[in-house]
Amino acid sequence: MKKFNYLLLTSLFTLLVFQSCNDVPPKRDEPRQLITNKEARELNDNYNRTRHRLISETIQKEDANAIWYSLEELENYIYYIKKEGKNKGYNVDGIRFYLGAYSNNPEKYSDKANMTTVFLTPTGKKVDIQKGGVLNLPAMMQTQELNPDIEEIQPMNYGNMGPPPRMEYPSAN
Repeated sequence: MKKFNYLLLTSLFTLLVFQSCNDVPPKRDEPRQLITNKEARELNDNYNRTRHRLISETIQKEDANAIWYSLEELENYIYYIKKEGKNKGYNVDGIRFYLGAYSNNPEKYSDKANMTTVFLTPTGKKVDIQKGGVLNLPAMMQTQELNPDIEEIQPMNYGNMGPPPRMEYPSAN
């Protein structure tokens, strides 16, 4: 009976350890593209001083200069493009962020009419699958764009500009 209890406790402990290991997110490398807050402030100041002012004058109202997406929205989009990419035969390798502008149609876009927006689209390449294997053709890849947009998967838009549209880095909480 003692052996059984010992075996049972050992098994439960092992199961708990393995279960807790599965709950830990995979270790990720720190991004190489990190910049300092000072550099971010300089980028935002440069944009606001040059482009933002000109755009706002052109559309005759203060334009958006920052767009916000929640982590959940971004994680859901990443999940979606990976799933759709796999279903449609693509190796999704990234997300391209495009600047766009809503048309000047207040009935359709309300307060976003004529304003700047940012939309996301997946990038990657179609993979050739023959007889269960992936066929890699380096010669063909050289003539193609490195990270082409995948037009078969829907882009994502409608981040939050927040009132007022203009923000300065770092934004106030």
